Amino acid sequence: MSSTGSPPITSDSWGVLEVAGSTYKDAKLWPGGACAWDWAETGTAHRPGIRPADVDPLVEAGADVLVLSTGRAGRLGVPATTVEYLVDRGVRVEVLATADAINRYNALVEQGVAVGALIHSTC
Repeated sequence: MSSTGSPPITSDSWGVLEVAGSTYKDAKLWPGGACAWDWAETGTAHRPGIRPADVDPLVEAGADVLVLSTGRAGRLGVPATTVEYLVDRGVRVEVLATADAINRYNALVEQGVAVGALIHSTC
């Protein structure tokens, strides 16, 4: 587990997230870091959506809470199997539309929670 806090999202707009001076279309965030979320790595698509393979690296990085964004219009799915997978590992999960997900993630960062997130910046 990293002793460094999770990086805040400092600005966002359609297709752009700014985190720690870097910009991403979609972002993976965890205690101690951030990177682009490349859906091709795990074969992610809007349906069925975020899968256990997408969240595993965030759990391994020490996230006790994961905030999963469904997109600005809620088009990215989060199957119940993914939520159950996280709960079975003792990870609290919150599934929210992008604007709410960013606000919730940043609030948890400010509270010093070991939080991770997958943020989809468009649809």
